[in-house]
Amino acid sequence: MPTLSASSSPLASAEASAAPKLDLAVYVHWPFCRSKCPYCDFNSHVREHIDEHRWRAAYVAQLRRLAADTPGRTVGSVFFGGGTPSLMLPSTASAILETIGDLWPLAQNVEVTLEANPSTAEAARFRSFRDEGVGRLSIGVQALDNDALRLLGRGHSAAEAVAAVDLAARIFPRFSFDLIWGLPGQRPAAWEAELRRAIGMADDHLSVYQLTIEPGTAFRQDGVAAADEDAAFEMHLLTQEVLLAAGLPAYEISNHARPGGECRHNVSIWQGCAYLGIGPGAHGRIGPAGNSIATRAARSPEKWLAAVEAGGDGLVERQPLDARERREELLLTGLRLTRGVDRARFRALTGLEPEDAVDRRALDFLVESGFMEADAAGLRASAEGLLRLNTVLAELIA
Repeated sequence: MPTLSASSSPLASAEASAAPKLDLAVYVHWPFCRSKCPYCDFNSHVREHIDEHRWRAAYVAQLRRLAADTPGRTVGSVFFGGGTPSLMLPSTASAILETIGDLWPLAQNVEVTLEANPSTAEAARFRSFRDEGVGRLSIGVQALDNDALRLLGRGHSAAEAVAAVDLAARIFPRFSFDLIWGLPGQRPAAWEAELRRAIGMADDHLSVYQLTIEPGTAFRQDGVAAADEDAAFEMHLLTQEVLLAAGLPAYEISNHARPGGECRHNVSIWQGCAYLGIGPGAHGRIGPAGNSIATRAARSPEKWLAAVEAGGDGLVERQPLDARERREELLLTGLRLTRGVDRARFRALTGLEPEDAVDRRALDFLVESGFMEADAAGLRASAEGLLRLNTVLAELIA
């Protein structure tokens, strides 16, 4: 099969401004974790035993059954997310990547990312994952303080996190790690110190997420509150200032990178690229001529596995999107990016200018108020607008 490898070359500027290429992103969801973090509302599950031989065969089968939905595509990225994909055997990742290489041509600089936790047992597998074709590791560090890690329910220590990042730096061409800010009682000075320490460990990418207390999580049930609004606002401003000064500007609400260090998989999806969702609960946007069909797989791991083993494709939804729905989705995802919605790309995908797909009176008001910017390149939220993006979007897309 063609070799799957990651490249550290920058995003081609043509990807941001020219008519979209027929690329395909593949998202592979591994739903299992060793424990459920109290802040997590992702489709993740704890199971005492997993028959990985069955799961490996099911992922391969789903890929083969959905390949006909993406004719003429070239795979530009593969992303193993979760859950905790670093818990899967490297041989499972290898079988999935080999199948992808058999079913689709691969972009020359195809990006292959795998999410990992920094426990000692999983870090020991890093070399094997690299040997099987993973070129970019995304590590769920979340905090560099042991008290914070205990609060967040993480199964590793700060020392293990540092060791895992150091190991990733020696094994993978590219790596990133996540931090969470806005914890209960966290103060801006403490967050700034942690952030500066993280910069010293980082490569070309760093993800920093504000803690939100989501419905259905243990934090919500236990009445845990995130940092107060004033402290959170100050921490947000600190994050932008400190990372920009360190050469890691924001390219999306919670993601920062040096030029060329962006996660190509996520950027392509936010820009409206077709993507295939594999595994329990995974979403996709596919279609013979674009990304006009929204797909959703069965959320329960057991139901998904049974459906695929019975000869099905594991999907519980195939919803055609009309022109309005596609335009709105492009705006909702594109405006997450600091560079916003690219005018030429939006025109190529929809036949309209971005301004023609929003409430023009609301847009004019938001531009005059300093929350939106519109020019020859496209439509984007300002720094102030990104702080209030949900409100901005609600006004634009009435």
